[in-house]
Amino acid sequence: ALIVALVFRRQLRALSPAGLRFGLLMGAFLTGGYVLQTFGLESTSASNAGFITGLVVVFTPLIAAGLLRERVPPVAWAAAAVSLLGLYLLSGAGEFNSGDALMLGCAVAFAGHILVTGRAVVHHDVGALLAVQLGVCGLVCLLVAAPLGDLELPRGQQVWSALLVTSLVASALGFFVQSYAQQHASPTRTALILSAEPAFAGFFGYLLAGDRLSAISWLGAGLIMTAIVAVELIPRLRPPRPLPEA
Repeated sequence: ALIVALVFRRQLRALSPAGLRFGLLMGAFLTGGYVLQTFGLESTSASNAGFITGLVVVFTPLIAAGLLRERVPPVAWAAAAVSLLGLYLLSGAGEFNSGDALMLGCAVAFAGHILVTGRAVVHHDVGALLAVQLGVCGLVCLLVAAPLGDLELPRGQQVWSALLVTSLVASALGFFVQSYAQQHASPTRTALILSAEPAFAGFFGYLLAGDRLSAISWLGAGLIMTAIVAVELIPRLRPPRPLPEA
């Protein structure tokens, strides 16, 4: 956050009060998603976490309808119902644990972040917004970690290298690219692109963490992926409306 603030210091100084409020709200949603995801991973598998977090593509249009009064196509409601069934099966048909619940909250938080970002980048500088939201995220995470006794200075070149890569590439660069891209893409389309996470999470969970899903869990994962793709794909299959005759 400090490095980003230095890089975009001129844009940060010129940020309007409205832009600052947007940045704070983006930071709040981002922090909520990170915190819920981190604690959720303590009691659920990486594969479950990825598939549940992928529900962000379903929650994004639903939240837009509830808070922004945007029209939600019928396919979004159908996808929400299918994803809930998939979530039930993925969790073991009734064994929905606290980690899965936290991941569900994480998906809602990330959906909120995508929606707020989509509104903010239209009128405010991407770099300044990035600096504010990362600053909020860093400060809140510091306050959360301090009472738990989890604060510790990184030790060794390997840890510092990993810290630089995750902070500058995965966080700063990643969210800068997302914010810039959302100037040209709708929140729902952004969520769809980000929903590739479940496939990667399932693959690496199997490869690196030894996650093994049962047949019923695979069925649930398949339903979730179907719902994720359907939200964006089905509306595109409809033929365009004919132009009115003169």
